[in-house]
Amino acid sequence: MLIIGIAGGTGCGKTTVVNKILNELPEGEVGVISQDSYYKDTSHLSYDERIKINFDHPRSIDFDLLASHLKTLKQNTPIEQPVYSFVKHNRTGDTTLTLPRKVMIIEGILILTNPDLRDMFDIKIFVHADSDERLIRRLKRDIAERGRDLDEILTRYQNTLKPMHNQFIEPMKEYADIIIPNNKHNTVAIDIVKTIIAEKL
Repeated sequence: MLIIGIAGGTGCGKTTVVNKILNELPEGEVGVISQDSYYKDTSHLSYDERIKINFDHPRSIDFDLLASHLKTLKQNTPIEQPVYSFVKHNRTGDTTLTLPRKVMIIEGILILTNPDLRDMFDIKIFVHADSDERLIRRLKRDIAERGRDLDEILTRYQNTLKPMHNQFIEPMKEYADIIIPNNKHNTVAIDIVKTIIAEKL
């Protein structure tokens, strides 16, 4: 099994990169796991307590569960991936059956911050995008998909997102094997990744 980690700041275009890779590879050979599914269970907290959590800090992620799930998949055994609700800021209690694949892509803003997880990645990719561009994408997504209002998003961006990005996410570039500048014309880096995957397959 080839494990690829794709990191980068919020709204940098990780999903676009993942989809470009998926579109070029045979169906059924590639699986995707999102770090977002592995936010820690916060059922013991009230909603008002949950919304105060700093979800952009590495300690908000259940890295132990994610790493153990990856090890299980490597042993060719399916896993039950948690389902997370951004509206309730908690796991829903449901799970998604995730089958082992020849290639597993793990994507998320904080995945390169965990040394154990980092060691499991055969290829580490960092998607870079301009901070203004990332904020605009985040605004559009959170308003359209997550029911947030403008003030809430901007407050979170200034108080947690931006400082956490500078402290934890941006420095992870040093661990990346490939840095992809995210613009519409950048096909070379994607082609390199696809070539590496094709060779491994």
